[in-house]
Amino acid sequence: MLNFRKGLLSIFLLTVFTLLASAQNGQTFLQFEGKEGPGKGKHIVLVAGDDEYRSEESMPMLAKILSERHGFKTTVLFPIHPESGDIVPSYQNNISGLEHLGSADLMIMLIRFRELPDDQTQHIENFLKAGKPIIGLRTSTHAFAYQKNKESKFAKWTWNGKEAGWEKGFGKRIFGETWVNHHGVHAKEGSRSLIDGVQQMNDHPVLRGVKDIWVPEDVYGIQSLPADAEVLIYGQSTAGMDDKAPLIWEKSVMPIAWTKPYQIEGGKPGMAFASTMGSSLGFQSADLRRLVLNASLWLLEMEDTISPDLNVEYVGEYKPTNFGFDTFRKGMRVSDFK
Repeated sequence: MLNFRKGLLSIFLLTVFTLLASAQNGQTFLQFEGKEGPGKGKHIVLVAGDDEYRSEESMPMLAKILSERHGFKTTVLFPIHPESGDIVPSYQNNISGLEHLGSADLMIMLIRFRELPDDQTQHIENFLKAGKPIIGLRTSTHAFAYQKNKESKFAKWTWNGKEAGWEKGFGKRIFGETWVNHHGVHAKEGSRSLIDGVQQMNDHPVLRGVKDIWVPEDVYGIQSLPADAEVLIYGQSTAGMDDKAPLIWEKSVMPIAWTKPYQIEGGKPGMAFASTMGSSLGFQSADLRRLVLNASLWLLEMEDTISPDLNVEYVGEYKPTNFGFDTFRKGMRVSDFK
């Protein structure tokens, strides 16, 4: 009888949790149940949280493609101001819903200089300790900056940290690099992928069907990637902010997409994919969307499902805002991205 009652209690609590979570969908996070596709039964959590490149716009767009076109259950998390309930990308101290990482098979992040409460960041550490795969886009090389709470157990994740084993912080430890500089001229030069630049990687599954990527965000400087990182794509600056702009061969090329194994203390080994591309405007490139889709499938050990013609068309409308500080749309709510 006691076990029966315990079972009923467990079912009741699970039902209550499910109802509460469902009630929050569209308020503090977005969740899309997967349609039919190879990703059926897999859960991807996409985390937006940068104050320049409009990840609050691109992450829902990617989530809909992953869910509607390829079967993944997806959850999108946002930087939400606790007082207004608005999405405020410049508010660095809250990303609601990181507990969803507990059931995630893959995490895709585009965040910058966050200083989250420890109870939120703990969910990210738990995810990494489990050795689950992670994708870091654009500013995720400098994802964290602990300026006020230097006593936090995660202060070592700071982008320019100096703690032994965590030199240069989370970005360096997980993705292989931190913030270095704008190698290209910011907001004046774009970036073109040199897909043929790494001949030995041309048959890598992540590059399957990826032919040409031009993005308006400039090339980031890369000082040094670790020996176990595999560069998939190098990028070159373009003399202008449109896809017809010529390459600036006077500048050196830089890695702009690579893979890297990672492992943190007390955790299992995992694999990361990183790219310094990723503005909301950059994701107008179908091949950049394809690159992220391919990387997701490869990281989830679904290489045999990657074909050159996978559907990366938008689900619904996508009208991205130009990147820049304080250019985000004011008064945005999570429900705006349903």
